[in-house]
Amino acid sequence: MKKALVHDWFSVYAGAEKCVESFTNIWNDFDVYSLIDFLNEKDREIILKGKKANTSFIQKLPKAKDKYRNYFPLFPFAIEQFDLSDYDLILSSSHAVAKGVLTHSNQLHISYVHTPIRYAWDLYHQYLKESKLDKGLKGILAKYFLHKIRIWDMSTINRVDYYIANSHYIARRIKKVYGKDSTVIYPPVDVDKFKLKSYKEDFYLTASRMVSYKKIDLIVEAFSKTDKKLVVVGTGPDMEKIKSKAAKNIEILGYQPDSVLIDLMQKAKAFVFAAEEDFGIIPVEAQACGTPVICLGKGGTKETVIDNVTGVHFDNQCVENILKAVDKFEKNIDKFEPEKIRENALRFSRDRFEKEIKDFVEEKYKIFKNHK
Repeated sequence: MKKALVHDWFSVYAGAEKCVESFTNIWNDFDVYSLIDFLNEKDREIILKGKKANTSFIQKLPKAKDKYRNYFPLFPFAIEQFDLSDYDLILSSSHAVAKGVLTHSNQLHISYVHTPIRYAWDLYHQYLKESKLDKGLKGILAKYFLHKIRIWDMSTINRVDYYIANSHYIARRIKKVYGKDSTVIYPPVDVDKFKLKSYKEDFYLTASRMVSYKKIDLIVEAFSKTDKKLVVVGTGPDMEKIKSKAAKNIEILGYQPDSVLIDLMQKAKAFVFAAEEDFGIIPVEAQACGTPVICLGKGGTKETVIDNVTGVHFDNQCVENILKAVDKFEKNIDKFEPEKIRENALRFSRDRFEKEIKDFVEEKYKIFKNHK
């Protein structure tokens, strides 16, 4: 079986790349394709086992390493230039255009979908507002290109034989946008790196990239109205905005290495998370430490955090809801058992993911081969 692995882009080692890491753990003979590949050597060894991806013409465009997203209107054209006609199996890892590679009837294409293109579908209006592209000439151009992306995206839905969604939340999105059913296989979380610690200290923790949809500013604003200590880990474009909202009880540490973050996760009385995520790996990592999670009860965290057992859900992304959830947590703090919380996190282990993916792909390929 000759296999190709297609991923949108390789720039950093994040959640989607952890899935690719597992794909190359299971099968080490993939030929890899991606719009760009600017991984450092350490990450390349982990994710691609040292291989370099076959890249598109985007790789050679000016400032592509840092500004590749500026070429977004070219992505559909670029992904279609990969000639995959010699492969028996194509496995795509897609949160943008990877699922749109061209395939023919003698090939099996399975797509692991992290999300349908966020800024073209669900987050279209939010993206335009936050990027200040809802008005003016630039706004008209952005809307036009995103309109064209949606048309292209819909034209690609039958290029995939089987869809895998990374959560039931994303399965619903796939059904809504593409009209396709999908199988849910939760992404891999390296739970073994996060050891259980039953004794907790008197502080709350949040950690994330500081970008608007993560809502770190809301968490900071909420805790600034209390005397409860909050530790904030992470960096990004919203750093100054977040600092400006922080009272004296908020400690903003910026970027921290994994060892420091894990230590804080183990010691925190609770981890606070306000983003509406497709899945959300970090709340699962916190639970693996036996740490309860106070989170938005929508998106992936609704599935990974059990309300009143491994954490507390709140309904809306607002200061008032966060404060109510923290208050509810403090009044019921003795009910949250670290051992039970860790047990819940083990449902999302890397071993489980790799077994489920391997079984799914091999079963579908066997059926496909028998019907050729």
